[in-house]
Amino acid sequence: MKNFIGIDLGTSSVKLVLLSESGSVLKTVTKSYPVFYPHSGWSEQNPKDWVNGVIDGLFELLSGQKAALVEGIGVCGQMHGLVVLDDQDNVIRPCILWNDGRTEKETEYLNETIGKKSLSDLTANIAFAGFTAPKILWLKNNEPENFSRIAKIMLPKDYIVYMLTGEFTTDYSDASGTLLLDVKNKIWSKKMCEICSVKSEWLPKLYESYEKAGYLKSELAKRLGLTGKIAIAAGAGDNAAAAVGIGTVKNGDCNISLGTSGTVFISQNNFSVDKNNALHSFCHASGKFHLMGCILSAASCNGWWMNVIDSSDYDAEQTGADKYLGINDVFFLPYMMGERSPHNDVNAKGAFIGLRPDTSRAQMTLAVMEGVAFSLRDCIEVARGNGLIISSSGICGGGSRSDLWKKIIANVCNVIVEVPKIEEGPAYGAAILSMVASGKYNSVEEAVDKTTGFIDKIYPDPLLAEKYDERYLVFKKLYPALKPVFPLI
Repeated sequence: MKNFIGIDLGTSSVKLVLLSESGSVLKTVTKSYPVFYPHSGWSEQNPKDWVNGVIDGLFELLSGQKAALVEGIGVCGQMHGLVVLDDQDNVIRPCILWNDGRTEKETEYLNETIGKKSLSDLTANIAFAGFTAPKILWLKNNEPENFSRIAKIMLPKDYIVYMLTGEFTTDYSDASGTLLLDVKNKIWSKKMCEICSVKSEWLPKLYESYEKAGYLKSELAKRLGLTGKIAIAAGAGDNAAAAVGIGTVKNGDCNISLGTSGTVFISQNNFSVDKNNALHSFCHASGKFHLMGCILSAASCNGWWMNVIDSSDYDAEQTGADKYLGINDVFFLPYMMGERSPHNDVNAKGAFIGLRPDTSRAQMTLAVMEGVAFSLRDCIEVARGNGLIISSSGICGGGSRSDLWKKIIANVCNVIVEVPKIEEGPAYGAAILSMVASGKYNSVEEAVDKTTGFIDKIYPDPLLAEKYDERYLVFKKLYPALKPVFPLI
């Protein structure tokens, strides 16, 4: 019986998980590190802090375990971050993170001057402030001396792979979020590199997520007590890895994440782009493709309503709210941080609509949860418009602990909501990828079949789903009506 390690390089911490080949979780370890905010709206980290967290985490993870049984390691993590190295492999400056907002001018230049259609033709996506390409342009425009020293450009998890193996690699799923990859053809876009003044030799070699990027350095393996050659998978972006960990790998498979932000991740066998680029069109860690919608505020909306608006008893607040299911006259727009999918509007704001003198707190609580569900359905409807049949969805994230919220999502989106038997996040998916890279399983699909599954299913009620269809038609009219007002407030 062999064991495998998954590493998820998150924004605030790195999570490591040790799995058996059947998918049983043997041990988990988390190591935190700081985020730096040198200016308002900026967000940076020191890649050396990541390395220290990973190495310390590996030693702790393997303490008391049979290290000799480990056969593979997979790494995934936060996407879009810009790590730049010089010709001596020194980190030139702190990593600019995915949630950094300094690139407004560069993003506007790409979308308006280069043009959204051209970007979509070249990369299958339009520019967002969090993507890597705008960060590269920002570095060129604002730190020309640092830009002139660039010898390697990496994504965060690829820096960890480089430190573990010495191999300069990335995978297609993570590369999809750089705005430098021709997603359809799975090659670096020469034209986008020209636009961003990126030399081809600066970019890593591309792999499928489940392919072997290299082997763990022998001296580190020895220190950790590992024997033989330990295969390191090329890895994946965190969302793709999380989808693998849930089992979302077949055509039309869907996974909804109810974290601070919310995502709708839809696996597809064939490449496609929706006509308005409302969803991201990325490569999947399975070797296929996926569409992904991201709403910037999901469980955080409920957290705001519970904690800021003077309450913290989630269960008590939701008790009795179900009597308003499908008939709630109060609506909530969950655009607390602006919105990405499908509106791509940084000026969008949160709003309650439909308040009356007899409106109860229960209705407002329910409206918050319904508003998030309606926004998730916005993303699902775009995918359905692309011809994908979505009849069920996995669910994960902190918000998925609410039975009421799961019921709302099942009926608003008219899908069977499936609860995974194991939810360890992206690290679990990264470990599964390492099983394929090491040769334990022949494909991601086979590995997923052996290691994942669901313990509960919530079915939509046809009558309630029909009522929510009517409410959704109203919800869809609210954003267009308020859009002209948002920049004024």
